[in-house]
Amino acid sequence: MKKMMYSVGLMILLTAPIFFSCQKRTENGKVEMNVKKELFGKTSDGTAIELFTLTNYNGMKARIMTYGAILVSLEVPDRNGKLADITLGYDDLAGYLKNNPYFGATVGRYANRIAKGRFTLNGVKYQLAQNDGENHLHGGVKGFDKVVWKGEPVKEANTVGVKLTYLNKDGEEGYPGNLSCTVVYKLTNENALIISYEATTDKATPINLTHHSYFNLAGQGNGDILNHKLMINADKYTPVDAGLIPTGEIRSVKNTPMDFTTPQTIGSRIAEVKGGYDHNYIINKKADEMGLVARVFEPTSGRVMEIYSTEPGVQFYSGNFLDGSITGKSGKVYRKYYGFCLEPQHFPDSPNKPQFPSVILNPGEKFESESIYKFYTK
Repeated sequence: MKKMMYSVGLMILLTAPIFFSCQKRTENGKVEMNVKKELFGKTSDGTAIELFTLTNYNGMKARIMTYGAILVSLEVPDRNGKLADITLGYDDLAGYLKNNPYFGATVGRYANRIAKGRFTLNGVKYQLAQNDGENHLHGGVKGFDKVVWKGEPVKEANTVGVKLTYLNKDGEEGYPGNLSCTVVYKLTNENALIISYEATTDKATPINLTHHSYFNLAGQGNGDILNHKLMINADKYTPVDAGLIPTGEIRSVKNTPMDFTTPQTIGSRIAEVKGGYDHNYIINKKADEMGLVARVFEPTSGRVMEIYSTEPGVQFYSGNFLDGSITGKSGKVYRKYYGFCLEPQHFPDSPNKPQFPSVILNPGEKFESESIYKFYTK
């Protein structure tokens, strides 16, 4: 299965919750790195949901909760040093419980779509939940984004983070095998958010994990993302049918509106793509190696986001289904194209497409994947 080709140092797990003042500073005036744990609310059955706030030397902050292993917010400086939250979401737990189109979510057991929710593995036919028309999407009715994970703080020499674990039991949403999962979020002093995934199973199973933040580098709720300049490091993509299931073809992006090999504004050709962008790109790199996936630049703030990953593909989604019906953080209304997603992952419907890279994890193997979101300004 996948092997991580990138390391950020030896992880040291803290045995007790840590509480630091976010205003405490080092001798050189930098904000002291810290991780803070607090109660974010309770689910309908009374389960307490914890929120971990990670802060680096530059004041950049990431907030992650144990419900859905969700990134609740990500505050990043602009070219003038002013922080803004660049991810769509809600101010409180209630919003996520009521109506969450995967804002900030950890998605699994299988991210993206599986045609008709069916696959055959080792001669056994499996039927999953059909929660996207006739297809299976993002792990089903109650995927990884809707379960409660166990969280604990993590600290290293140059990073702070949170480790989240969940046992996805045999038969949940129709998947085979008990899958033991770990997701670690780490924030570095170089303004990078690193998300690492590990999993083991006691029965062969498909697995495809990703992160599903909706980004707006001008700040969440501050207009659409059509003027963001996007580069995707991919010469090819996987065309889809009317249900957004890959046809199995591998097609060149050249001379099509799918071509982001050189920076283009997201809105420059979106009218030529029926329904907007919601497609898997095949990254120009060797399998399982850490490599550049995409770069996005927002001109008004100067923010740049670079994504690196060990995954072979990335799903680019332009927020086509946002329709103004959701009121998010600070009372901001989220309209069409108000956020974009770049989700490093394996290809959609891979369990039914043997020509695609394998997504099958077997007993005795370890699933390992890592993605890096690096931020700077220009």
